Parts: sequence; C-alpha cells; structure tokens
Amino acid sequence: MVNIIEVVARVYVDDLDAALPLYRRLAGAAEAKRFEFGEVQLASIGPFLLLSGNTAPYRDRVATLVVADLVPVIEALEESGGTILDGPSPTSNGDRLIARHPDGSVFEYIGKGAAI
Repeated sequence: MVNIIEVVARVYVDDLDAALPLYRRLAGAAEAKRFEFGEVQLASIGPFLLLSGNTAPYRDRVATLVVADLVPVIEALEESGGTILDGPSPTSNGDRLIARHPDGSVFEYIGKGAAI
C-alpha cells in the first residue's frame, strides 16, 4: 500500500503577496490557502507551500510529505534508526510530526488518517 499521498515543495519567500501570482500560475490554481504557524505566514497552493517571516527554525526541512497514516512512518523511522524530533501532534491540517532520517534529512509529515 502506498502511504505517501503528496509531496509538497517548501519555498521560502520574502513576500507572500509578491510571490503568489507566479505560484498560482504554475499550479493552475486561482486561490491559495493562507494560514499562520507561530511567526511564519504560509500559503498552500497546488504542490507548493510558501513560507515567509521568521522561517529560520524551519529551513532544515527538505519537504512536507502528506501521508495516509503516520503509524507506518513512525515504524519505519524506528526500524531504520531515524529520530522523531517533534510530534506527532494535531494541527488544522492533520496530525504532524517532524523526523530526521538516518541520512540526516529532515522531513515534515502530515497524516490525513486517524488521529495518533
């Protein structure tokens, strides 16, 4: 069973309003979903997640992976020697966790299945 539903490219921008027209056109989407997380302003549009503001604490993340279920992710991380850095914890987009893979890559996972 494929667990990864979507890979979201993280794009760090100085100004969301200035960046959105290009990403709207690239994604073929009329509107972006805008929201905040701490001191960061975000816009989700198609396969892109634009981040602006105090993004320094989040720049180590390679991508956001939307998954059907976080349980297989947690199991795979534990078996491979990966590390859960944060979570899982509920958010408005689904349960979220941040993990460092054994190779050092850091990913954000958003689970769309049952709550952890």
